[in-house]
Amino acid sequence: MANYLVTGGAGFIGSNLVRALLEAGHSVRVLDNFETGKKDNLEEIKDRIELIEGDIRDPDICGSACKDMEVVLHLAALGSVPRSVSDPATSNTVNIGGTVNMLWAAKQAKSRRVVFAASSAAYGESPELPKQEDMTPAPISPYGVTKLTCEHYCRVFYLNYGLESFALRYFNVFGPRQDPTSQYAAVIPMFVSALLRGRRPVVFGDGEQTRDFTYIDNVIQANMLAADAPNAQGQVINIACHDQISLNRILDILRELMHTDIAAEYTDPRPGDIKHSLADISRAKKLLGFEPRIDFEQGIRLAIDWYKANL
Repeated sequence: MANYLVTGGAGFIGSNLVRALLEAGHSVRVLDNFETGKKDNLEEIKDRIELIEGDIRDPDICGSACKDMEVVLHLAALGSVPRSVSDPATSNTVNIGGTVNMLWAAKQAKSRRVVFAASSAAYGESPELPKQEDMTPAPISPYGVTKLTCEHYCRVFYLNYGLESFALRYFNVFGPRQDPTSQYAAVIPMFVSALLRGRRPVVFGDGEQTRDFTYIDNVIQANMLAADAPNAQGQVINIACHDQISLNRILDILRELMHTDIAAEYTDPRPGDIKHSLADISRAKKLLGFEPRIDFEQGIRLAIDWYKANL
């Protein structure tokens, strides 16, 4: 058993990760300011965790949160490409400044390891596929820039201070507890929510853009492995399923599974959105022993079941 801090632990990925850590017998502390995370996501486990309500922009809060923590799983951030395009300054302050605060606090607290939640947005619009970690990153959104900068900080903290910090680059995570109501909601919960309500799902662009959609359980597995992987320090590691699927194909699958023929509404592409994405996950397999357990079609069925029960 180990002491874990999960920043952003009331969010979509964080709250799923907290549950997995508890099930594995670990002690869990959560840091969240509830700007995007939800207290409801932690309601039935609130008596089993220590909760600190606070902001990673506050160095003192970060210091208190890291005290006595062996492993820091740092997920707290302002997500969303569109949000960063409309307000780059706040994304910069939260994502970069907050991450530096967390790394410094973990170093001061003598935490053993920090695992940072990075993003495939760092790759940008390079046409080369699949995306491999040694490719030159070229983000096209402020969000992507913030996540890439934090990757560099993780490597620098390992090189300069010996803090075992590194980055997991997530590719389009989806699954239970992903909020479909936010104006910055991810595409799958938006599609499912619209179809459940008998509304036309909105597609930005022609729908032929592709992503390497990654069911939440695969991301949780990666984090659990990352906590003890012996040779991951200073690295950047893709976490995905190596499976490329278009938005139009997702809609076809959803309509079939949900027994509906509602057509999509197509509108202009969004600034900062990339056209195609696919991950090379060989480094994750080698360094973490990672192997995706749930493929896209399994994951989408599980996600639909959760949304039906909870929307």
